Amino acid sequence: MSMTDILCAKDIEAALASVKAAESFNYKTFFAKCGLSNKSPEQVKQVFAILDQDKSDFIEHDELMLFLKNFCSSARSLSDAETKAFLCAGDSDGDGKIGVEEFLALVRSS
Repeated sequence: MSMTDILCAKDIEAALASVKAAESFNYKTFFAKCGLSNKSPEQVKQVFAILDQDKSDFIEHDELMLFLKNFCSSARSLSDAETKAFLCAGDSDGDGKIGVEEFLALVRSS
């Protein structure tokens, strides 16, 4: 499964264009622009499964750093500061990673 099975390619392209500049990533804006915030919980969980590259049932720091590349392989990596802010926003239980329910809550908050 790929992101374009869940999200519209045109919306993904627009979302990626909006975060092309360094330090410009904002998860709320990105989720809205790519259409993820309007998807069903099941679809959001499917996106989570794509992001969880190592299939650990969590999205860790290294996977978050490569977040944008899951939408397009030529997209930039997130900076360390962007990654830390993203992780902090999604890690509600303080374990240093984002679980599927935390990711769902993060998407719904945007």
